[in-house]
Amino acid sequence: MAFRIHDSVVRGEIDNRVKGIVRGRIWVEGRAEPVVLELKGNAWPDLAGCLLTFTNPLKRTPHGDLDRLDPLQCGSIGDLTASRKVRVFDIPLEDALAMYRRKEKPPEHMANCLYLEWFSEANGRVVVESADYMLTISAPEWRLTPEEDAERAEQAAAGMANFMGKLTEAIEQQQRGQKDPEEQWDEHDYEKFMKESDARTDKYMELLDKYGDSDEAEEKIDKEMGWLRELTEEEAEQERQHIDELNAACKEALNEPEPEPDPHREGIDWIRTEEGYLHHPLQHRCSESAVKYWKLADELGLDKTGDKDLEQFIFEFQTTGVKLGGALGGLARGQGYTDDAFTVAYLKRALDHLHKSQGGLEAVALKKLLSEPIIAEARKELFEIREGILRLMDGFRGRA
Repeated sequence: MAFRIHDSVVRGEIDNRVKGIVRGRIWVEGRAEPVVLELKGNAWPDLAGCLLTFTNPLKRTPHGDLDRLDPLQCGSIGDLTASRKVRVFDIPLEDALAMYRRKEKPPEHMANCLYLEWFSEANGRVVVESADYMLTISAPEWRLTPEEDAERAEQAAAGMANFMGKLTEAIEQQQRGQKDPEEQWDEHDYEKFMKESDARTDKYMELLDKYGDSDEAEEKIDKEMGWLRELTEEEAEQERQHIDELNAACKEALNEPEPEPDPHREGIDWIRTEEGYLHHPLQHRCSESAVKYWKLADELGLDKTGDKDLEQFIFEFQTTGVKLGGALGGLARGQGYTDDAFTVAYLKRALDHLHKSQGGLEAVALKKLLSEPIIAEARKELFEIREGILRLMDGFRGRA
């Protein structure tokens, strides 16, 4: 995904007074020295030929991967403008989200947004986007001609295309050597398939981040993802038949009661929560524990996003629970086992996130952000969940 740093920005300056070159400095929370920009290209007409200075009046949050942001950003400009139109809520975000949950429309208005995008040799696509910054723009020392503006747009599009090409290459790399779907797959085949899915998701999310969700954007995204092409008459008929079959299957499924789990497997494959949901015991334990430490951090007044190790411990703990739900949810709901090799591959993913959580916890322990008894309890919990995952993996492998 794009390296988005707007929440970390303290202040900055962007200088496009020399045609064809954009220089700049951006100060970010957590760094004494600014990030320096040396980029080829020009800004949009509203900033071309100008010196832009900006400050962030809001509370800054250090970026979780700030260590990866190279102090010298060399590359090319994407879109650089202070006149991008965005919708801005007239009320605090928490209140707006509460209204959405009540199916109400929060009050909003259109506003100009600062949008700085560049393609860095070190960090790929980097974006600063905010409608809250305080801006000062000098008078232009030169202006783009219509021909130069068209060339600028082409260069920005080329930068995005090159970036998308790298994401497409990552997808194709994972596709190489994949087995035919009709063959028997093992856990390693499923792991490769999941990595391809991750790469494809990264590409889609990057496009959605860039273009938004309008009808026009949807067409751009479909085309870039390879979903937009002319079907032959035979393919179109097959597609209609497939849609009819899916609709019929959905109607049939809606009329069927959900399968009941095996009562003899209660506490082994499933438990029923107080809310009436069916969860696998290990997944439920993991999710509940993650929420416990999330709440504990709040009670202790710790900023979960302000310390990257604490954030890693809690976020990766929560992600482990999500992955366990994906691997074991069907089993808990009485829908039977999926392919055993697929389940093992999914459990491996959960294990990887759990190991990252353990790494974050050990870093938190060194900083003494949590008391020794809390650290010891969390270590024990993560270790026991890890052992539970490994036992499940061994069990599914034994069935293969």
